[in-house]
Parts: sequence; structure tokens; C-alpha cells
Amino acid sequence: MASGDFCSPGEGMEMLQQVCSKQLPPCNLSEEDLLQNPHFSQLLLSLSQHVDESGLSLTLAKEQAQAWKEVRLHKTTWLRSEILHRVIQELLVDYYVKTQDTDLTSEDRKFHETLEQRLLVTELTRLLGPSQEREVPPLLGLEKADLLELMPPSEDFVWMRARLPLEVEEQLKKKCFTVLCYHNPSSDLDSETLKAAKVWNLAEVLAGEKQQCQAAKSQQKEQMVLLEKKSATYSQVLLRCLALLQRLLQEHRLKTQSELDRINAQYLEIKCSAMILKLRMEELKILSDTYTAEKVEVHRLIRDRLEGAIRLQEQDMEKSRQVLNTYEVLGEEFDKLVKEYTQLKQATENKRWTLQEFNKAYR
Repeated sequence: MASGDFCSPGEGMEMLQQVCSKQLPPCNLSEEDLLQNPHFSQLLLSLSQHVDESGLSLTLAKEQAQAWKEVRLHKTTWLRSEILHRVIQELLVDYYVKTQDTDLTSEDRKFHETLEQRLLVTELTRLLGPSQEREVPPLLGLEKADLLELMPPSEDFVWMRARLPLEVEEQLKKKCFTVLCYHNPSSDLDSETLKAAKVWNLAEVLAGEKQQCQAAKSQQKEQMVLLEKKSATYSQVLLRCLALLQRLLQEHRLKTQSELDRINAQYLEIKCSAMILKLRMEELKILSDTYTAEKVEVHRLIRDRLEGAIRLQEQDMEKSRQVLNTYEVLGEEFDKLVKEYTQLKQATENKRWTLQEFNKAYR
């Protein structure tokens, strides 16, 4: 595959996007994706020439159209017979309702009875089916010949068949008028001739409205596909924006973190200094409330006297230190004399105590 066959920027991109949105399932491919994958873009263009808007191949779509045409023909045929059968049943139901309220003429009775008899025999004959293809015993042992004996007389049947189209036509006309009034309620007040004229064009009107609804559905589908594409594109754009914002925030935070830390440290330092000053102020306030001027004066006098006593004690201590220094000059001989003096003093105290005890005894 030559490179010249690929979609170049700005060429064939609109057609390729239309192919992705109409003929192929929605894949939310952006223009950037298609440009980055030229082989895949060429494959999509080639594939679009072999499929229709629904995604089917052209051969299969043709066969499907032919099959749907045959189905519609069979459906139309079945609907005609089904409508006629239901109209006849409604005629019989209306006949039984009228017999409960009004007296019918002999001709009406004869017509409906003949019609009912002919309808029942026909339905039963159809239930029995062809005799040559039946492998099971017939229902209730009846044969088609048995049912044909119940057919109404041929003269009555001919007379009934001649009147039946008029009755069916009248019944269908009532139904058409009912549908017309349901579709256009204002037609309920029109004359029968005008209603018949409107009914004649009702099929075309309904077909036009159906076509408009289908066109609206198709347009809605295209809008939904376009909305999905835009949602996917907007989501990608939002994700890229969020990633960019996150990166900018991280960069800005790294740049300003040191400055923020310095400002926080200064703030904490100032706050601690303010707390210390506040504590000192509270301390001074407590002291000022506790100690009045008279108490301060008394404390000052006490302190002066204590300081004087301390000075006297320091002077005595200095004298005692000088005496000790003098004694320390004598050395070990002074220590012996002190010990001997202590022993003699203790012995004298003992003897004095003994003498006092003797004196107490002689007295």
C-alpha cells in the first residue's frame, strides 16, 4: 500500500469522520488518532466502500432488503385476511348485543345466523386439515364431509355473500372514522362526506408523519453519536488540563515552599515572643497585686537587717578562720594536745558526775 494513498493532514479527514459516524459503529476516533494511524484510516475508507450505513455488506444488505420485501407482502396478505376475520367477528358480537336490546328483522337474523354458521364450519374444517396428510385420528372422529353437511343452504349463502361486502364496508367505515377522530379530534364534528375525504388522505398523512418520526430518530441518533464524540473529546481535554494544573501546582509549591517555611518560622517566633511577654506581664501584675508599698518597705527593712546579720556572721567566720589558720601552723603537736585536752575534759566530767551521785546518796 503506497504512502500516497493515506489520508494526509487536511485531506479526506472530514469524509473519514463521516464514515466512522454513519457506516461504522461509533468508535470515538479523534482526528489526532486518525492522523497517527494512516494505515488504519485507509482500511476504514476501503471498508466503507463494501458496507452500507447499517454496517452490513452490500450483498447481504441487498438480500436482506429482498427478504424484508417478501415479509411485507406476506404480512400484508395476512393482515387483510385477519382484518376481514375480525370484522366478521365484530359483526356477530354486535348482532348478539342488539338481540338483547332490540328486535331485529328476519332478514338480519337470517344474515347473521348464516354468516356465523358458515364461519364456524370453515374454522372447524381448517382445524381438521387435509385428510391425506393426517397421521393421527381426527378430532372427535369427525371428517370434513361431516362438517360440510352443516353448511347453510346454497341460496342463503349466496344471498349472505352478496350482502356481506356492504356490511363489512360499513363496519370498516366506522373504524376509519374512529381512527380519524383519534388522530384529529376536531374531525368529530365534520360531516360524513368530509370525513370520508379525510380518511381517503389519512394513509398519506400517517405515512408522512411516520417518515418525519423516522427522520427525527435518525437525526437524534446522529446527534447522540456526535454527543458521544464531543463527550470523549471534552473528557480528554479535561484530563490534560487537570494534569497541567497538577504539574503547575507542584512546581509552584516547590518554588514557594522555602519562602512559606521561612514566613511560618517568623510567625511562630513572633508568636512565642508575644506569649513570653504576656506571661511576664501576668507575673508582674500578680506581684503588684500581692505586694503593696507598705509590704515592700517592711521587706526592705527585713532585708537590711538580714544583710547586717550576714555581715556580722561573715566577720565572725573570718575571725574563726584566722584562729584556725593560727592553730594549723602548730601541726601534729596541736592535734595531740587537742585530743589530750578532750580526754581530760571528758574524764573530769565523768568524775564530777560520780561525785554528784555520791553526794546524792549520802544525803
